[in-house]
Amino acid sequence: MVSRDALRRERPSSLRIFAFAARTGLGDLRTNYTWWSWASGWLLRCLMEVAFFGLIGLLLQSREAIFFLLIGRGLFVGVAEVMWVIQSTAWERASGTLPLLVTAPGRVWPVFAGRSTQWLPSATATSLVCLLVVPAAFGFALTPVELAAFVLVVPVTIVASYGFALPIAALVLRRPSWRNAASNVTHNVMGLVSGVLVPVAFWPLPVQWFAQIFPVTHSLGGLRTVLEGGDASWPLFVLSLAVTLALGTLWFVVGSWLLERFAEAARDGSIDIDT
Repeated sequence: MVSRDALRRERPSSLRIFAFAARTGLGDLRTNYTWWSWASGWLLRCLMEVAFFGLIGLLLQSREAIFFLLIGRGLFVGVAEVMWVIQSTAWERASGTLPLLVTAPGRVWPVFAGRSTQWLPSATATSLVCLLVVPAAFGFALTPVELAAFVLVVPVTIVASYGFALPIAALVLRRPSWRNAASNVTHNVMGLVSGVLVPVAFWPLPVQWFAQIFPVTHSLGGLRTVLEGGDASWPLFVLSLAVTLALGTLWFVVGSWLLERFAEAARDGSIDIDT
């Protein structure tokens, strides 16, 4: 019989598992996209989406509304893409690898968390290009301060939103047929209340409180503060990014815990992972 100490020595570290899973996820991304298909397909679609919301502001004959909508939607297209973490986590059940994952000596959460990092580079590039290109196409000259704010806010928002998506993905693992509905409902509600299309203050107070659970609410609010207040508002902007990262980390921890509980339920037979 193998001793418990020997099993501990044989168990790979969570960091190593995460790194290998992330490499697998990037391989999936390269399989799904070439540079040409990504730029001419996905990116072009997102650019048109952001421009569409800018046209709404144009119809309102308000230059402020145009800029408000371009910035909000430009940042949010990447957040919406990160919600694919929910679907890609559920795909693992369809691939038939779950019995192997839950019986392996290592922890389960680094596998799912690492595998879904495939969406991070694409979502970051999507939002950055949309924020840099579409406002300029509508005649908004971006200052160096605004450019620096975009470069900082996009990766922070995408990473934090990825952490937010993970617990939802862990719940959907128990009901994989819910994956598309869960992703669509989550990102549509988020886009509605987090300041993307209308200010958060537009909503009743309970909805404003609810909006605070989304990392993008804080990062987008900080970005708008910089765009309106210039250099003097940078301390508030940095604080908003810190809150965004802290909130994303909290959600990531919750998601990792839920993934481990799912694995435990699969091992004791509470969940049938063969279906």
